[in-house]
Amino acid sequence: MKTALILSGGGARGIAHLGVAQALRERGVRPDVISATSSGAFVGALLAYGYEPADVLKIIRETSFFPYFRFAIGKSGLLHLRKMEDVFCKFIPENSFEILQTPLVVTATDIVSGEEIRFRSGELALPVLASCCIPGLFSPMHYNGHELVDGGVLNNLPVEPVLGEADYLIGSHCNPFGLDRPLRRTTEIVYRSLILAMHTKTKSRCAQCDLLIEPPVLSRFSIFDFRKADQLFEAGYTYTETLLEQPGTLFP
Repeated sequence: MKTALILSGGGARGIAHLGVAQALRERGVRPDVISATSSGAFVGALLAYGYEPADVLKIIRETSFFPYFRFAIGKSGLLHLRKMEDVFCKFIPENSFEILQTPLVVTATDIVSGEEIRFRSGELALPVLASCCIPGLFSPMHYNGHELVDGGVLNNLPVEPVLGEADYLIGSHCNPFGLDRPLRRTTEIVYRSLILAMHTKTKSRCAQCDLLIEPPVLSRFSIFDFRKADQLFEAGYTYTETLLEQPGTLFP
């Protein structure tokens, strides 16, 4: 039976995917293909390369991303993610989809044509970073003739790319629709608005998953809570571990 792991976007909350992956591995579940968007694409690329979830957590914990954002402000006043390319390539120096141990599909959005763009071959870093370009915070990334922004704008749980490629779909969704905390930043409000605008389509994609993992506690975290990486990892791990303890949860 072929298994697909689908990873949503969610800013810092995407770190919870690592805890989910760890709990699944402890049950012997390693996906045959990964489909991911936004922060899920960043995490998914490192997992697909062969890093263990704890190794990826260490990378996130020990890498200061903010200086690369701060020095990358363009004329528009928005941040650029291109300077992050060098950081990404430190961890995947071959910079290629083909080198990955697990096939990966990355989804981004062409902000001009309004199309969902999928990448699964060729250069790896720029498609992954383009998929992370939250509108209103990061400038669109020009790549292969497209002006690309966050893949979550059109599809924040990209099930479709792996339909027909896997027999069992596991969705890890890190954007609970309820919130337990106030929104303090304009960028958080913009991102929250995107999530609500996609609510219906995301719910229907959640329903396509054979197993949906959506830790409710993630509603307490901001998309900028990178300093809470350990807590986010634990939230994903604990919820998934508890879920998998229920009889009949995993596989028919």
